[in-house]
Amino acid sequence: MKKTIISMAFALIVTGVIAQETGGMTSKKGEAILPEADDWALSIDAVPVLNYLGNILNGATATNSSPAFGYPGTPLAITGKMFKDEKTAYRAMIRLGFGSTTMNNYVDDNVNTTDPTVMVSDSWKAAYNQIVLGGGLEMRRGKTRLQGFYGGMLMFGIGGGKDTYTYGNAITTTNKTPTSTVWTPTIIAGPATTRTLENKAGGSFMLGLRGFIGAEYFIFPKMSIGAEFGWGLGMSSTGEGEVKSETWDTVSNAVKATTAKTGKSGTFGLDTDVNGTQMIPAASLNLTLHF
Repeated sequence: MKKTIISMAFALIVTGVIAQETGGMTSKKGEAILPEADDWALSIDAVPVLNYLGNILNGATATNSSPAFGYPGTPLAITGKMFKDEKTAYRAMIRLGFGSTTMNNYVDDNVNTTDPTVMVSDSWKAAYNQIVLGGGLEMRRGKTRLQGFYGGMLMFGIGGGKDTYTYGNAITTTNKTPTSTVWTPTIIAGPATTRTLENKAGGSFMLGLRGFIGAEYFIFPKMSIGAEFGWGLGMSSTGEGEVKSETWDTVSNAVKATTAKTGKSGTFGLDTDVNGTQMIPAASLNLTLHF
């Protein structure tokens, strides 16, 4: 009975939406259904919303969390459009990411050995930066709620990162293998003959050129659900990095710091995709809001 009532209510809502249209692409209230010149648009992931409604309608017994605002694909990259006119839109995407995370781990104090409760702290600070920018042109077709679109987009990005390590127990003449933290793959502490001080990743560069085609359906005025397919060229490169470490040098009878280079890397691809690649935020279905 509950399923029947909910299904009937959903059907009435859909019927009401359709009935709101008048002759022309406006609602009964006179609101434009399709995007117009100077409109802006933002896309979010439509899948959580559809899953939530679907579970309600079919009476799913699983935990049904309320949908939340989500990025359509790659986290933290904001995507949007600005309409030049009803048939042309400029696309843009941006990510400006800077941040760091610091972890601390307490280990035995190798100087104060009489009190086992005395500890010193090792730390690991991981910092990163990531900038991604993109722009393109979208052309549109269609005179009904179902709209097709196609176009191209150019993306470019740079990034980097650095891990910095500090230790509570120093390497000395009397303590050449101090108790130190090893952070990966699991956090453990023990005697260390060599310790990493800094791990600096090489700078990364990304470039992408992509053509796309897709369609969207306007379920409400200025609100649509759509998807797209693409074909494009993507490439990225990462330069040499540096790893600084310290150890006790028996020849000089002192702490010795060394710096080693890490290798370069690069990727290249020319392929099709569904709703984008790592440089193109996307979702299996997009909910786009125009305003």
